[in-house]
Amino acid sequence: MSLHRHNPAELSPPTGFTHAVTATGTRLVFLAGQTSLDMGGKVVGETLTEQFETALANLLTALAGAGGAPQDLARVTVYATDVEDYRAHAHELGTIWRRLAGRDYPAMAVIGVVRLWDEQALVELDGMAVLP
Repeated sequence: MSLHRHNPAELSPPTGFTHAVTATGTRLVFLAGQTSLDMGGKVVGETLTEQFETALANLLTALAGAGGAPQDLARVTVYATDVEDYRAHAHELGTIWRRLAGRDYPAMAVIGVVRLWDEQALVELDGMAVLP
């Protein structure tokens, strides 16, 4: 399996994401949206940063359960109830990402939403990975 990250010079330099990812492998893993739910199904964390860390950890746990690792992520979508708050904490969120998932960024998008399934949730992440 291999993922190749492409960041054309004609585009703005990416920060915390990759413009395009090509993937070769034998298995696709589609990861359901993960929020900051604990094992009891309760949203944990009061701030976007706290919830992002738990949601990312949950996404990576689901990926590991399918036999994958962070470097196998080809695409991640972040749904945020407050994009301005997300932008304001981008540096902290990037630090969390690098600590949990490393520096090989997938293709990513942040989408503002009115609310998520669990009313207390501030952020949700879903993704796609390619495994050997």
